[in-house]
Amino acid sequence: MADYWDIPEGTDCGRKTWLTTRLGAILGLVGSAYRLTLFPSETALGAFQRATTGTVTMATLGAVFGVTTCLSAQLRDNPEDPKNYFIGGCASGAIWGARAHSFATGTAACVGLGSAAFLAKIGKKEGWRWLGPPEL
Repeated sequence: MADYWDIPEGTDCGRKTWLTTRLGAILGLVGSAYRLTLFPSETALGAFQRATTGTVTMATLGAVFGVTTCLSAQLRDNPEDPKNYFIGGCASGAIWGARAHSFATGTAACVGLGSAAFLAKIGKKEGWRWLGPPEL
């Protein structure tokens, strides 16, 4: 994701969307592998279908996040505003809710993913450390 942060906000939307889609697909593939390990499928075809569904869903969420965040940065006056990331996360959450056919899931995912993306952007701007010992 280092490449993602190197691209100025609101520019090169295609590249940013590709990077978030790729990250989503990787996370979906890893999540599908864990799911199939914990809950094995009876057939190889069933396992393939479940893995494909999970991977494609996560790749779609990544793509929606990338394109929405970038377009929001282009349309709003302040491209560095963390609200753009909230909007992108919320759009991804809405897609997740539509996939689940659940308004409650979509609302919770919108707030959760939007807040996580908002905090990630603020953390990146302020230089927060996510791993390792705290600086004293």
